[in-house]
Amino acid sequence: MLTMSSDLRYYKLNSEVKDPYRATSGSACFDLYSFLPDESEVTVYRNDFEETEKVTRVVKLKRVPINPKERILIPTGLILDIPKGYSVRLYPRSSLALKQGLTLANNVGIIDSDYVEPVFAMIFNMSGYVKYINHEERICQAELFKDQPHVLEEVFERPERKTERDGGFGSTGKK
Repeated sequence: MLTMSSDLRYYKLNSEVKDPYRATSGSACFDLYSFLPDESEVTVYRNDFEETEKVTRVVKLKRVPINPKERILIPTGLILDIPKGYSVRLYPRSSLALKQGLTLANNVGIIDSDYVEPVFAMIFNMSGYVKYINHEERICQAELFKDQPHVLEEVFERPERKTERDGGFGSTGKK
């Protein structure tokens, strides 16, 4: 079957990996799931004072603990075949942030079309408690995003104000 240029194909690293899933016909994004079979390993990053420590943690009982302020690479078990001219954006799941205090460490992950390696979600524990990611848990949302070709051009005159805005951060909230 021929695929259109905007079709997103994926490869499972293991036959038991859960397929990406669009929850409703109106969903803008699709869900990606964790793939944490017993005895697999995950990479954890934690900061102790000014040093960042990288450690490996073994998954037991098909779940992995995330300590407060740790960042952990959660495998999805997928490799995406992103069409040229597109990228995939990973977004935090609002329910994971609200109920667990877990979010994506980089807020939005961007996967370029020339990246053909396993996809991970970089989860950050912003709560003050140990939290767990379970095997086959919905860990983030993803969206196929069409790239907008553009030219980056340096100019030698400061841009002119286009509206009545006066100021920087928070300036639109002034009354």
